Amino acid sequence: MRLFTLGSVFRSKGYHSRFIYGGYGYFDNMTEFFSNNGYEVTDRSALSDSEIHYSNIWGVADEDLFTLSLRELDKDYQNGKPFFAQIMTVSNHRPYTYPEGRIDIPSKTSREGAVKYTDYAIGKFIREARQKPWFFNTLFIIVADHCASSAGKVELPVDRYHIPMIFYAPGHIAPSRFEKLTAQLDIGPTILGYLNFSYHSKFFGHDVFKMEDTEQRAFISTYQSLGYIRDGKLVVLDPNKKVNTFRPDFKTGGSTKIPNDEKLTNETISYYQLASFLYQKKLYQQEK
Repeated sequence: MRLFTLGSVFRSKGYHSRFIYGGYGYFDNMTEFFSNNGYEVTDRSALSDSEIHYSNIWGVADEDLFTLSLRELDKDYQNGKPFFAQIMTVSNHRPYTYPEGRIDIPSKTSREGAVKYTDYAIGKFIREARQKPWFFNTLFIIVADHCASSAGKVELPVDRYHIPMIFYAPGHIAPSRFEKLTAQLDIGPTILGYLNFSYHSKFFGHDVFKMEDTEQRAFISTYQSLGYIRDGKLVVLDPNKKVNTFRPDFKTGGSTKIPNDEKLTNETISYYQLASFLYQKKLYQQEK
């Protein structure tokens, strides 16, 4: 199945869409998934042993992944090909190991150390990218692929789903802080909107820079609980058609149970059922 993806949209516009990963692409079937859905996959196999400063069970150190990424992006630039790259780092995973001497927290100490090392590697990548001729014509997005843990005192603790996202394009985007409620599914439409692309969208998300206040909402979930946040309420769908509605506290992660809102409940169910229907009926595919 060739799904409609951010990579497929960029490819239709003449971009080289890449997925660059610090581990081996066979993990989680990534090579099969990305290569069939609009991307060319490059993984740690493209690095020689001499280029790898450190590796663990997840993959190479983030700094080595970024070295590989710069090399691949330089190739596209030299070939006159605009590029779109999704780069997936791996160092911020247990056992939290990374090259010594990079930061002031010893390897294999804590998640904080792994986060700080990844921050170091991203900073190094940006500084090196700044020296490239393509830097000032490139939009960088830094975002978490998922939260660290969804465990808490309530079923879906909203504070655990709060992840960072940075849009960085010196000379194009002025520094500011964006406070509206958004979700990962808004990233694609926001990127394409910023680039002023014209395309037929199948995305569920919004361009957050053009989003009305009334359109704010977010989806959060675990393997069994499906959540929908809108208008200060959280609807949670559980197996066996169980529905609960809460008033979430975004600072503490706690929540207070409130009566179900029929309209909001139906809206929640509709989103999740529609997504499932489109996928199962092969309607969420790339345009031919």
